[in-house]
Amino acid sequence: MRFGRSTIFEEFQKFAVRGNVVDLAVGVVIGASFTGIITSLVKDVITPPIGWITGGIDFANFFLVLKGGTYNTLAEATKAGAITINYGLFLNTVINFLIVAFVLFLILRQLNRLLAPRTLPPAPAPLPPEDVVLLREIRDLLKQRA
Repeated sequence: MRFGRSTIFEEFQKFAVRGNVVDLAVGVVIGASFTGIITSLVKDVITPPIGWITGGIDFANFFLVLKGGTYNTLAEATKAGAITINYGLFLNTVINFLIVAFVLFLILRQLNRLLAPRTLPPAPAPLPPEDVVLLREIRDLLKQRA
């Protein structure tokens, strides 16, 4: 199957080995690993103090029951098969995202600083060759006599 000068496979191959695609793949793998760390950071380090500040409120247990009765915890509602809107879990996910975005911002900011080309003062203009200097002096003398 041909479209134009190359096959679809050849075009895909060119696309797939392009540097940006490989960089993106590496970023996705590292990001997936990084997500586990950030999830633990949010769940185990950040959420407990927020819960403590708010009087022991656990965001994971913020939910609305649409159908199925009244429950004290999300685990009870889920076990009973109730239909719920789990906005507390959504809040945890948003907090998680904001932390991931902020940490990535800090990392990329430092990388950009390290990888930024150093700006050196401009090099002085090279001196013209001696014969050019001599010719200019002769030209200037001729202008003065005229």
